[in-house]
Amino acid sequence: MRNTQRRTLFLVLLLGFSLCLGSSSLVLPQSRRQPPSSDQKKNKRPDQTQQTEEQKPEPLPPDIAGKQQEAEKLSVTTNLVNVDAVVYNKKTGQPQLNLKRANFAIFVDGVKKEITNFATPEAPITVSLVVEYSKLAEVLGYYGSHGMEAGQLEVIRPTAMFLSRFIKPEDYVSVIAYDMRPTPLTDFTNDPNRIQQVISLLLRNSPAFSESNLYDALKLTLVGGRGDSVVLEDAKERTTQYSGMVAVPGGRRKAVLLVASGLDTFSKINMDQARKIVQNAGIPIYIIGTGQMFQKLYGDRMDPGQGSSIRGIPIDRMTFLQADNTMKTVAKESGGAF
Repeated sequence: MRNTQRRTLFLVLLLGFSLCLGSSSLVLPQSRRQPPSSDQKKNKRPDQTQQTEEQKPEPLPPDIAGKQQEAEKLSVTTNLVNVDAVVYNKKTGQPQLNLKRANFAIFVDGVKKEITNFATPEAPITVSLVVEYSKLAEVLGYYGSHGMEAGQLEVIRPTAMFLSRFIKPEDYVSVIAYDMRPTPLTDFTNDPNRIQQVISLLLRNSPAFSESNLYDALKLTLVGGRGDSVVLEDAKERTTQYSGMVAVPGGRRKAVLLVASGLDTFSKINMDQARKIVQNAGIPIYIIGTGQMFQKLYGDRMDPGQGSSIRGIPIDRMTFLQADNTMKTVAKESGGAF
């Protein structure tokens, strides 16, 4: 009996011990975990440098692999449009100088455009130089210098200065001398040798006629007509047909330089006809008055009326006043200067 009780107590203790072991095995997994290694995070995240196959960039071609990539270059081409302009005073007809960029505006289809460049260039010019080469001009020059030099130098000096100093290689000039009729000395040229020949021709010769037909010379110069053949070309024909300055092709500046006293003796056309030709031609005429020194010296002693003359040349005050008025009118209505 006593052995049986001992055996039962032993089994109960053994069973209790087994239950304790079982419960401890269930509790241990919930106890403190082992700390991670020093190089390992508790909550390790996926490596952000690792990309999927779809996100990986395509490899560079072998020929440019390892080379520094250059920035893409973008080239833009634009056209610079030049707009040439000449501004005249509406009342006086004179060109307006010293204008600034702020004085201009350009519109295209009603839209204002920016003016990127502004300049006053020295464009090539085509000039007709018209010289009064007559006995009348010679007398005025002689007495204007008190007889100290040849009278024709009054017109030759400014002519030579203009031809030798102001005509550039890209410019063209023709020279017309006139007395009773206009005679071209050279056609349009920029040859320095030809220009020097013109100056020498005027210096070696002397005026032959007292008449000075200014209006006829202006007509031949501007609109052309039949006149003496060019002297330096040794033409077989005595006369030649000319087209005048109005026929000079566009794209170049054009002008007439007149070296004259302004006196006209008996041209085939009158002052009114000459004015219409000047107005319609639209070519500025710049005038150097050669009788000005004579007027300053002897103007107070001239006969105030008309009719006085020396060697058949009118020297009265009214004649010279009309000559000055003629030159001022021609210069003003053509847009030139006197």
